Amino acid sequence: MIESMTEGEFLRFSERFRHKTAARLLRSYHEQRDARSLALYRKVESWCGLPPMAVKEFTTLSDRYHLHLEKARISLKEHGLLFPPYHQTDAPSDAPYLPLAIYLDNLRSAFNVGSILRTTEAFRLGKVCFGKTTPFIDNPKVQKTSMCTFDKVPCEQPLSLSDLPRPLIALETAPDAPSIFDFAFPPVFTLLLGNEEYGLSEELLSQSDAIVKIPLYGFKNSLNVASAFAIAAGVISHQLRPFDK
Repeated sequence: MIESMTEGEFLRFSERFRHKTAARLLRSYHEQRDARSLALYRKVESWCGLPPMAVKEFTTLSDRYHLHLEKARISLKEHGLLFPPYHQTDAPSDAPYLPLAIYLDNLRSAFNVGSILRTTEAFRLGKVCFGKTTPFIDNPKVQKTSMCTFDKVPCEQPLSLSDLPRPLIALETAPDAPSIFDFAFPPVFTLLLGNEEYGLSEELLSQSDAIVKIPLYGFKNSLNVASAFAIAAGVISHQLRPFDK
């Protein structure tokens, strides 16, 4: 469409459409590094009245991308996710996954699931097991939020709780539960993570072998499930990878 369009035709569209188109082209170039996307973006860039942008620096690309999103009045969640970054430190890893499982009990948010996958891959914690209603890795929002890690983490949908490695350790805000910082995690176990609103189901809590909590001291007595998992992941990795201490 853009290839055959003139500047006059392009400028007849709303500002939102123009910048949404520019963001799409810039994202396409960033992900594929193809000359066609860059050439089309250069054309649209000029028509939007923007100076030529250096494309070698990620920060420059990212800032321009978010400028287009702002002009198009598109929120990050509405658009799917942040501009996927290239990091010089990103590289294939041969670090083994720990023999653990992380069970996602009826999570609703694909964004939380993607974030949990990203953290799991970063710490190489183990496999992620999905409850029946938890968005799976075929969900586009899960894939985007995972930042290219959804296909690098072992994932499965167990048929029953008996499929999960024991003991089952629940991460919950139970008042009498021991602090996650004082708890000794075994070499093999399953960490249970619950729904964003009501936590873990009664069925899972009743079958848990242990419950641990993250001690909190503020007005808010809970954390986002992906944030809570990131804290737990750091503690677990620190305990079970002694060669990194």
